[in-house]
Amino acid sequence: MARWSAEHPWRAIALWVVFVAVCFIGGNMAGTVEASNSDQAIGESGRAEVIVDEGHFDNPARESVLITPLSGALDRSAADKAAADVATAMKALPEVASVSDPLPSHDGGALLVRVTMSGDPETAQDRVGKLRDATAGVQRAHPGLRVEETGGESIGQAMDDTLGKDFQRAEFLSLPVTFAILIVAFGALIAAGVPVLLALSSVAAALGLSTLASHLVPSTDTTASVILLIGMAVGVDYSLFYLRREREERAKGRKHLDAVEIAAETSGHAVVVSGVAVTIAMAGLFLAGDVVFSSLAVGSILVVLVSVIGSLTVLPALLSKLGRWIDRPRVPVLWRLTRPRAEGEGQSKVWSFILRPALRRPVATLAISVLALLALAAPALSMRLSFPGMEDLPRTTPAMQAYDRLVKAYPSNGTVHTVAVRVPAGQLDATKAALTELAKAAAADPLFAPLDEAPDVEVSADGKVAVLDVATPFAGRSEQAKESLDKLREVMVPQTVGKVPGVKAGSDAAVGGFVGADVDYADHVKHKLPLVVGFVLVLTFLVMAFTFRSVVVAVTSIALNLLSAGASYGLVVLIFQGTWAEGILGFTSMDAVVSWLPLFLFVVLFGLSMDYHVFVVSRIREAVKQGMPTREAVAHGITGSAGVVTSAAIVMVAVFSIFATLSTIDMKQLGVGLAAAILLDATIIRAVVLPSLMTLLGNANWWAPRFMRPREAPRPPAPVIEGELVGAGR
Repeated sequence: MARWSAEHPWRAIALWVVFVAVCFIGGNMAGTVEASNSDQAIGESGRAEVIVDEGHFDNPARESVLITPLSGALDRSAADKAAADVATAMKALPEVASVSDPLPSHDGGALLVRVTMSGDPETAQDRVGKLRDATAGVQRAHPGLRVEETGGESIGQAMDDTLGKDFQRAEFLSLPVTFAILIVAFGALIAAGVPVLLALSSVAAALGLSTLASHLVPSTDTTASVILLIGMAVGVDYSLFYLRREREERAKGRKHLDAVEIAAETSGHAVVVSGVAVTIAMAGLFLAGDVVFSSLAVGSILVVLVSVIGSLTVLPALLSKLGRWIDRPRVPVLWRLTRPRAEGEGQSKVWSFILRPALRRPVATLAISVLALLALAAPALSMRLSFPGMEDLPRTTPAMQAYDRLVKAYPSNGTVHTVAVRVPAGQLDATKAALTELAKAAAADPLFAPLDEAPDVEVSADGKVAVLDVATPFAGRSEQAKESLDKLREVMVPQTVGKVPGVKAGSDAAVGGFVGADVDYADHVKHKLPLVVGFVLVLTFLVMAFTFRSVVVAVTSIALNLLSAGASYGLVVLIFQGTWAEGILGFTSMDAVVSWLPLFLFVVLFGLSMDYHVFVVSRIREAVKQGMPTREAVAHGITGSAGVVTSAAIVMVAVFSIFATLSTIDMKQLGVGLAAAILLDATIIRAVVLPSLMTLLGNANWWAPRFMRPREAPRPPAPVIEGELVGAGR
């Protein structure tokens, strides 16, 4: 493939451009199929969502205007005037359907006006600005009071603005940072630009293909972000591996096409194996039985496969067409430091010094490094899983500050359990009575919030679904909130709604909401994680064993990747389940790890770590085949690949670290986890554990059963001349 592409560069480049354009344009024309609530239903909370969806409720967008004193007690007459002004201002807006009467808090310290918006709830966030302007006008007219607005639409708009700026900053920084690191790695602008170009084109093609694939596996909001993240990582990596080897072969005196072909046979082969390993790791996500993970798997697999194809087709074509222009324009100082030399890149004195302990004292080095990584992984044993809640959102926006004051004055507006019931035929009145009884029983229990008004049982237009919200005054991730969920599911619902003829608690009557989804999803991940891990380990073992024709290499590859993944888990727990790093990274500890992170982090790390491992072990095996002793081959392979692997690792660590600067806790944890794992893998694993282990094993590294060993071609018999074997006795 590479030879043909190099000999027909314009055809290969044109075909790649057409391929990317067709994928991107065709995907956009086909449109994206978004995952529905029923697609994402997990556990009892998922069943509750499905029941609510079956009711086809008209759920208009609602906002809350809270009136509180700036200090001291609330002046009720002044608050009533402000509430009347709020009602007048809101009713004049076409975006408002209705305004409630003012509702005083239990302690008389606040007044609440609820506003129901008109129009499509999906677009309410775009129109809520008019309501906020009206609230601001009332605030100006009543400077002695605090008049503020909050609600799902206000908070959503504020968070979109915050997160939008975050991601814009991340996107703005990631490309320049990547390009700058590649300039340092290559010392030439065109050489630095080629990997970025391949990565971006691969991402564009994969985005288009993912929209087509969404008609089979529905897409989620995070799919595009993951395609960008994985695509930039592997696209730059694969180009780096290929480009550095091609430059090295040219420096040895190879002709241009021969250098491209050798790079394809060596680095190109490593890219294919790595791509297969990453694909297998990502395919493990399908076993999670979760449309979110399935969507991420589809996007990741597509961008990896497209990147592999690009590295074997358009990349050789570009190298062939550019020729020695790939090394122009040169950055003077950097070029002298990074230019390829005829003797290869295996003469690094720095890396020779780093490898010395592993090569001279492999047993001690291996024991110390493995114990250090295990100690780093130990905190993962105490990992707790949870969803980020309202309490984890940044409090820098007025909408979130108003929300905190609203929940303090009216606890029923905070954490809410949703009880959803399929009403049996002829049992509507009995169901409503049971739900009302449930609401009153909960209001009398300290685990639940007192009622601000009469219980509101919503019934669908066809009378087949009834829904009741039961609030708890505790934060969504608190033990009290989980205790209230257990009491609802195990005691209160069975004793009330469960006694209605034809209603079975847990299926026909289900409890959902944030707390339920949090608990159910954490249980789901804990149940599925061993299955996904087992699948990834077994298939990765088979790929590595048959690629390197060695059982030992396959086992050590898996063991080393597990070590780096475990150490990464431990670091995430150490940082985010404690409070010591809050000031450094700018977060408030949620005393837990985001529920979806361990599963996703494992497959991504296992896949990306294989990039380096396959490339380094390929260089070591290549040296062994050339007749080097194992110790020398290990030194040659690691020092020879040091430049490209270090550059690739720095790119990934830099990009992932940018995610650690985002506002949301889940993105911070993802960024820190990925950056830490790649850093550990490219330093301790590659420079200490791998060389000491392979040096210690020696020739045993390449052991395999007879059926796996490569077949050697039969040697032709020596020609006979005048009855003697040519060369006999010599």
